[in-house]
Amino acid sequence: MNEEIERNLGPQPIADLLLELQLKAPDLVAASAKQITHKMVARACKGRRLTPNVQLKLLEALNAASGQSFELEQLFSY
Repeated sequence: MNEEIERNLGPQPIADLLLELQLKAPDLVAASAKQITHKMVARACKGRRLTPNVQLKLLEALNAASGQSFELEQLFSY
């Protein structure tokens, strides 16, 4: 049997952090040194399963935009 990987994991902590810090997707896209898209940010907030590479890009963008140092575990609950 081929088990299907659950892709929708519900709202993630990154969504709450963005609200708390008063940041939006365009803020992360602008602050990122690497190429990220608004769609990546939206998927992260909704709880779509992201690759580790995309997770790290979003982490770096959030840290740059907020001026704080967050850890990956603080952004995603999976």
